[in-house]
Amino acid sequence: MAPFLIAMPVFQLVLFGYAVSTDVRHVQTVVCDFDNSPTSRLLVHDLVHGGYFDLVSSVQSPSDAVRFLDEGRASLALVIPRDLHRDIARGDTVTVQALFDGSDGGTATVGLAYVNRAVARRGLIVLNERMQRAGSNALVGARLSADTRVLYNPGLETRNFMVPGVVCVVVGLAMTVASALAIVREREIGTMEQLIVTPVRPWELMVGKLVPYLLIGYVDLVAILMIGDRLLGVAVRGSLSLLLLLAGVFLVAQLAIGLAISTVSRTQQQAMLSSVFFLMPNMLLSGFIFPIANMPPVLQAATYALPMRYFLVIVRGIYLKGDGIGQLYGEIWCLVALAVAILAAAASRFRKTYD
Repeated sequence: MAPFLIAMPVFQLVLFGYAVSTDVRHVQTVVCDFDNSPTSRLLVHDLVHGGYFDLVSSVQSPSDAVRFLDEGRASLALVIPRDLHRDIARGDTVTVQALFDGSDGGTATVGLAYVNRAVARRGLIVLNERMQRAGSNALVGARLSADTRVLYNPGLETRNFMVPGVVCVVVGLAMTVASALAIVREREIGTMEQLIVTPVRPWELMVGKLVPYLLIGYVDLVAILMIGDRLLGVAVRGSLSLLLLLAGVFLVAQLAIGLAISTVSRTQQQAMLSSVFFLMPNMLLSGFIFPIANMPPVLQAATYALPMRYFLVIVRGIYLKGDGIGQLYGEIWCLVALAVAILAAAASRFRKTYD
């Protein structure tokens, strides 16, 4: 108890201090600049060098920009119209289009305000320069505005953002806690000796402990999907069969984490405390609520070891965007590799001895 009582508050304080932030920074941005003028380049400069947006690519057409959003390589697509510089110089009103990925509702909501502010500020600067050249200091209003649109979750409804995340958090964490008690319970009720004398190999025992909880996890998953669809009106836009298939990989990874905890715990109380110690950073660092891009580099690197990080992208992609394997192959392979590695580590850690 002592290590948990001392270490857990300190560890959680560090996580909340560094990882938990509602600020939105480093939003991945793709730009389609039809004008390619000093004014358009200054507008992009204002966005990027403010620290809120990171330019990942420049494309030639709006469809290419939307493709970046579809594939999750960008969260904002900025489309600058042709003749922007000329029209502003003539005093015409010019509108810049900003497309946001609404699958991350928090980032989209704050990002919209940042874009509107940056565009309005650049519009005032350009208008001020034009009026000064004309010999007048009077400002009649901004001539540059932003037409913002949110894709995949147009209304920025919280439930559309939360329900896919709940699939990861509730099911995944419940399975981790349940499987963490598996081996420890055998020791406490006195049946460990029976397992030791059987010809079952360690990895076979791991699979035997995993399968029942895997089935329970699927029952929980289907129940959440049905409630989200029928009661909350959040339906799966993509392939349900693909979601269920990849959910199995995620559940295996989470169950393997619980089994690994079980192999190093002596009592169910110790296993439960170890699970709680793991579950908090798993939820905070997965990107479920707080963007990973806002975290320090050390914590961002730590998120690559969390299965929930990859499955959260997969679930939101299938749920809100209708993504398929082509858009999610990177996360799929990382999740599969991580699940195999964790399960292998848990099996190798288990020894058929009583101590």
